[in-house]
Amino acid sequence: MKRCPWPTTNEIYLRYHDEEWGTPVHDEKKHFEFLVLESAQAGLSWSTILMKRENYRKAYDQFDPVKVSKYNEQKIKKLLANPGIIRNRKKIEASINNARCFLAIQKEFDSFDRYIWGFVNNKPIVNRWKKLSEIPARTSLSDQISKDLIHRGFRFVGSTIIYAHLQATGIVNDHLVTCFRYKELCSRSPSPSPLAQVTVS
Repeated sequence: MKRCPWPTTNEIYLRYHDEEWGTPVHDEKKHFEFLVLESAQAGLSWSTILMKRENYRKAYDQFDPVKVSKYNEQKIKKLLANPGIIRNRKKIEASINNARCFLAIQKEFDSFDRYIWGFVNNKPIVNRWKKLSEIPARTSLSDQISKDLIHRGFRFVGSTIIYAHLQATGIVNDHLVTCFRYKELCSRSPSPSPLAQVTVS
């Protein structure tokens, strides 16, 4: 079985590659979870974040954006004292801020899913990379979405972080063509939300 070369022999990392990465996501909490984790990753390795994922789920109320949006200073101090997550005040404060912005998008578009998939007309972008070195860290699409999210008040959502989100949630399929997951995902017919009209300011 051929895989992309980036997963290590770590079971959690392999399972993430084999079962999640690149699979189209249409679940609100899952979108929010990836946004929190990807923002926390800034400057760190993704494997480090994956190892702490369960701790994050417990600390962040299973990534319920409504609950996270209501976190106060007392909760921030509790998170800063939690060794199971990345204890960075700016990242923690950004996650709370982003929860509020996430809810604002839900209110405007009925769901974050409709908003984010609206940028690609609800059709995954399927690339045909043959080597890991060909995969970009950011694209014009991630630049566009990052710009719009920042305009809407989000933090820690630079283009590289947003491109990671697009890859993780299957909006972009960046598995190498030789990877078994590439063909699996190409053969699937995702069931996206109705089209959303996204206007970038």
